[in-house]
Amino acid sequence: MPVLENCEPKRVFHYFEEICKIPHGSGNTKQISDFLVKFAEDHGFKYVQDELNNVVIYKPGTPGYENSPTVIIQGHMDMVCEKRPDVDHDFMKDGLNISVKDGYVTANGTTLGGDDGIAVAYGLALLESTDIPHPPLEVLITVDEEIGLLGAVGLDCSVLKGRRFINLDSEAEGSLWISCAGGLSGVSHIPVQRVEGEGDKVQVKVCGLMGGHSGAEIDKNRANANKLMGRFLYGLKKEADYAIISLEGGKKDNAITRECTAEFLTDAAEKVKAYAKELQVQIREEYAGSDENITIEVTEEGEACAQVLHPTSQEKIVFYLQNVPFGIQKMSGTISGLVETSSNIGILRLDEDELFASSSVRSSVDAACGALSDKIEYLTEFLGGEYEVQGAYPAWEYRKESPLRDKMVEIFEEMYGHKPAVVAIHAGLECGLFYKKMEGLDCVSLGPDMKDIHTSEEVLSIASTERVWKYFLKVLENLKD
Repeated sequence: MPVLENCEPKRVFHYFEEICKIPHGSGNTKQISDFLVKFAEDHGFKYVQDELNNVVIYKPGTPGYENSPTVIIQGHMDMVCEKRPDVDHDFMKDGLNISVKDGYVTANGTTLGGDDGIAVAYGLALLESTDIPHPPLEVLITVDEEIGLLGAVGLDCSVLKGRRFINLDSEAEGSLWISCAGGLSGVSHIPVQRVEGEGDKVQVKVCGLMGGHSGAEIDKNRANANKLMGRFLYGLKKEADYAIISLEGGKKDNAITRECTAEFLTDAAEKVKAYAKELQVQIREEYAGSDENITIEVTEEGEACAQVLHPTSQEKIVFYLQNVPFGIQKMSGTISGLVETSSNIGILRLDEDELFASSSVRSSVDAACGALSDKIEYLTEFLGGEYEVQGAYPAWEYRKESPLRDKMVEIFEEMYGHKPAVVAIHAGLECGLFYKKMEGLDCVSLGPDMKDIHTSEEVLSIASTERVWKYFLKVLENLKD
């Protein structure tokens, strides 16, 4: 029996469960892309599948809507792959272990991919329907949004004729998103040298953090494990000598890092444990109310010989971690409560001959995004490293005149008796890219309530999914002209 069989709307949750059976992490989208193509073929729809695995499925307007302006329905097929350390799951080949708990769909220790599997499910349910009135549709499902909006960047937009564009990649029912930040991944490569060392091997793990989306939840005063590890290593210098063997934290730069682990040699293990205990108390007090379970675990592993960082290299790494930007850098001066510019060092890895670090840099002001990237570049080069920018994407700028937005606000007010929140957000959306690439595009983003996206606690509200579905269909019904 399907897990979501009793969830409404039935066909939306049917397709969501089907999607959950298919591995579809960023960079691993061929299987789900082919699933979408087979759906189109089985239902007799025209489609395009490009070399990146982006898919567009076309459906004519229903009777009375044949000549209505085309509407583009858009989401992305890839998901962020994160899991709890105790969960045995291979995202490359395993489907998700979903269940229903307290009115939410969850994936039991892994990310759920509601961001943005729900858009795919909405799109497929709409395409298969025979009793839902709607204009001609172009259902666009892109790849690799979570690693730099790569599908949207590479899409040949000549395959799209519509200029009304509804993106289904937001996570807040009752809100219409109408602009978003641009961003990039700033990648640092800092060379290191190693020497032979011996002593007591100690592992230190910073863990127990909330984590979260590096855009949507950057304002929640949550800690970053990579930054806390830098703080620990700097403070430990004053208490004991040590030589770093390994250092690793985070897999995605658009997720606030929840764990970071370091291994090093020392002759003062007791001092290490004492300092870890002291710092843990300080940090928990500092993050009271927002990230209260931060833990610094110390494990002694016995005497060992190992290749450790040369003292000069070690100093560079600790300096980098202490000074690389994290968190809100500037609030908007024009939109109250909006984060304008932020950074998140989401990936940290000490290899044999270099430190690799990747930060997600975001801003609704392109110049500010560039300036913050320059800051990380300068820090990297000052330490003798090399810096590169990956996956840059533009901000989605607010459009003063938006007939689509006005119509959607009007319909929402008719259905619910109050206006929706019309908001700009700090997270990145593909709308910005399409807005730049397609002249005259009128964009709005919406979606059902989700919590803790990009984390193993991610959940999707069932009731909200149904309400947003009904609203979405009412919008389409009213886009006849």
